Amino acid sequence: MIEVVWFKRDLRSSDHRPLAGAARTGRPVLPLYVIEPGWWAEPDMAQRHWDFIAESLTELRGDLDTRGAPLVVRTGEILEVLGDLHARYGIAGLWSHEETGGAWTFARDLRVAAWARETGTPWHEIPQHGVIRPLRDRDGWARQWERVMAEPVTPPPRTLTPVADLDPGEIPGTPVPGLLGVACPQRQPGGSRAGHALLDSFLRSRGETYQRAMSSPLTAEDACSRISPHLAWGTLSLRETVQATWGRMASLRGMPRAETGLWAGALSSFLGRLHWHCHFIQKLESEPEIEHRDLHPAYAGLRGFDRHRHDAWAEGRTGLPFVDACMRSLIATGWLNFRMRALLVSVSSYHLWNHWREPGLHLARLFTDYEPGIHWSQVQMQSGTTGINTARIYNPVKQGHDHDPQGTFVRRWVPELAGVPLAFLHEPWKLSPLERRDLALDYPDPIVDPLAAAREARERIWSVRRGDDYRDTADAIQRRHGSRRSGLAQTGSRRAKTDRRQAQLDL
Repeated sequence: MIEVVWFKRDLRSSDHRPLAGAARTGRPVLPLYVIEPGWWAEPDMAQRHWDFIAESLTELRGDLDTRGAPLVVRTGEILEVLGDLHARYGIAGLWSHEETGGAWTFARDLRVAAWARETGTPWHEIPQHGVIRPLRDRDGWARQWERVMAEPVTPPPRTLTPVADLDPGEIPGTPVPGLLGVACPQRQPGGSRAGHALLDSFLRSRGETYQRAMSSPLTAEDACSRISPHLAWGTLSLRETVQATWGRMASLRGMPRAETGLWAGALSSFLGRLHWHCHFIQKLESEPEIEHRDLHPAYAGLRGFDRHRHDAWAEGRTGLPFVDACMRSLIATGWLNFRMRALLVSVSSYHLWNHWREPGLHLARLFTDYEPGIHWSQVQMQSGTTGINTARIYNPVKQGHDHDPQGTFVRRWVPELAGVPLAFLHEPWKLSPLERRDLALDYPDPIVDPLAAAREARERIWSVRRGDDYRDTADAIQRRHGSRRSGLAQTGSRRAKTDRRQAQLDL
């Protein structure tokens, strides 16, 4: 008989309670990762996700090999893989972390649960972070999160008893032929070592200007922790991250204030975003339907879908320079700071008036750090369909002036505008025909008038909010999904409290 540890979004050995639990049984342990073609055929999955995962699997395999039992990789339907292992060895226990994923993984886990019951196989599903399953309401949620994060980090087992005569299998270059997505030459590398190195450099050196530098794409790339893909794919545990942050905050308390600089505010802000990480995943855990339908039903059918507008937005050719620069940067790097993510969704939802689902899938395929719970909650929040959040209609021209005043970001990612004078860089359509000809400008006019489109969108959104039953439904949504502020770190200023709600993805 063997113990099977099923790795999913938890590609590490440290603070991995299923792995430690299986090792304590004393039986042979089979660490398993299954490449599921059905999951990779889903429209939110992309090659850049697999590239990050493959690097992480390679590192994890080496780590587990030093402990005695290398990672086994198989391709196929999970029930077939488990059935084959059960027939060959007998599975005494199946171990895994709980997963809050999309509809496909939710349905798959239901099938695994049924298989475990039918075969009499104990399935030990262990919470991975602060998401609670099941959850009746949000009262006391923040205090429970604090308790979970304070629990001891589980060390990796020193030794594992291997399963004899078992081919570990290859880690392929792609999980399925024809996987969606484009190449991502500047993607962050995977693996726990890279995740821990990023966290350490952020807490010790890069993060001091976090609060004031996170909003601009010029400074956020270095000032943000950049650990979000490592949290999304589990190469770094949230508990490890929170406790490292607490430790760094404690070390500052004994230092003279003149020596701590901006660190206290930066780390307090960062810790708040770690809270919000689980807060948003909890929404999808509690109401899986938000991946597909408007959270507030009053918005159902409000927006249509214009393929021409969507494709221009998705390819970074809307004629709005700062928007196009953000999209092209995301395509190339797999990462974008939160305010710019919100800008992209806002322009798609309000200025282009497209329903959020298809743009959300496009962004999911581009984000290396795609975390379904955060992603779909945020897409709806920035589209104004939750019923409990303010409709934020960003002015794409103003955002460019505010966050790229010298045009550095735009010139880098939209080279067609390299020769445009700074005075016209964020609004090149204001150039005269003669100036455009002299510059040989090959850049489209705006797909919409940004001010007129925003004005029309605002009127449409508020017409819905004035409906007779709107407030009652919104109150019910607030009771189910709204934040319970008790236990959350406070930063003091009204602006900081507002920004913390908006920017939990700037990790």
